[in-house]
Amino acid sequence: MKAIKELGSWIGAFSMAFVLSLVIGIFVFQPFKVEGHSMEPTLQNDQRIYVSKLSHTFSYLPEYGDIVVIDSRVNRERTLTDSILENPMVQYFRGNTDEHVFYVKRVIGKPGDVLEFKESQVYRNGEALQEPYMKEAMIFSSNRKWTVPDKHIFVMGDNRNNSSDSRNIGYIPLDHVMGIMKFP
Repeated sequence: MKAIKELGSWIGAFSMAFVLSLVIGIFVFQPFKVEGHSMEPTLQNDQRIYVSKLSHTFSYLPEYGDIVVIDSRVNRERTLTDSILENPMVQYFRGNTDEHVFYVKRVIGKPGDVLEFKESQVYRNGEALQEPYMKEAMIFSSNRKWTVPDKHIFVMGDNRNNSSDSRNIGYIPLDHVMGIMKFP
């Protein structure tokens, strides 16, 4: 009888720890792994970063220059179920999928900003951005003016010539911003 009580106590403790870590990972803080070279030289392939998820939890706008993790599936709605199933603890028990949907990028534009790409530079609201973090001069240019819609951001990789970002996938809805990097 004592062994059963002890086992029940251990199961209860492990269950509480699992639930607590799940809640923290969904709503507060989560590690992510950089996959690819789009953020070089700032971040390297396979580097671990730690992200505050409070911006996602409370739907607030990141600042210019913040490095964010985004869900690149911008043409679909996100739900709480997505956040639960994407949690590393849950993925460990489900069997990790190789689906690459999270991108690490830098915030370049916020709602209402007008972005232009010319002369190897990004212009925001008519002013050229000073971007010392870039790997090399950007080759991309466009005659189009990009106006960031309400409740969206525009993101780019620091390695502009090797980055799938808002130029390809479009504007990022705020609920697709999974969090803001706090430290690598």
